[in-house]
Amino acid sequence: MVFFAIKAVSSRKMLRAVIYLLFVLIGISGIYFLVDYTFMAAVQLAVYAGGVIVLIIFSVLLVHHIELRLELSSLSQRIVSGILSLVGIGLTLFAIYTYEFSPVENYNSIEVAQIGNLLLSYQEGGFILPFEVISVLLVAVMIGAIVIAKGKKLER
Repeated sequence: MVFFAIKAVSSRKMLRAVIYLLFVLIGISGIYFLVDYTFMAAVQLAVYAGGVIVLIIFSVLLVHHIELRLELSSLSQRIVSGILSLVGIGLTLFAIYTYEFSPVENYNSIEVAQIGNLLLSYQEGGFILPFEVISVLLVAVMIGAIVIAKGKKLER
């Protein structure tokens, strides 16, 4: 996954970068399957590996830029993005190691309807905020895909 992630950000061809990103997202769902989080793995495959990647590929193909070559970033941009990536990794690891995870009781007796109720609940233990954040993320991905697909046409 690390190899494909590096290839995704370093590839100059748009379609290849998207395919490398697809491999990374499939790998993430594979990790979910390995730790027996089958619901999260299915969501990962459906939403990200399925929806986001297909959206990006269609936007690239619809604008006929299948062989679009991305511009090389400057050294200062690479350094800033590297530093921001390291800060993000640090914050993520800090949040993971400082949060006290509690095991879910009766994991096998949870039904899909209960998961749906928890996803849309705003009470304690509900996940409406992450659910809405994901929807905003998908809108941002759609806008980003359109901007990337349009390329130089937006400037004219």
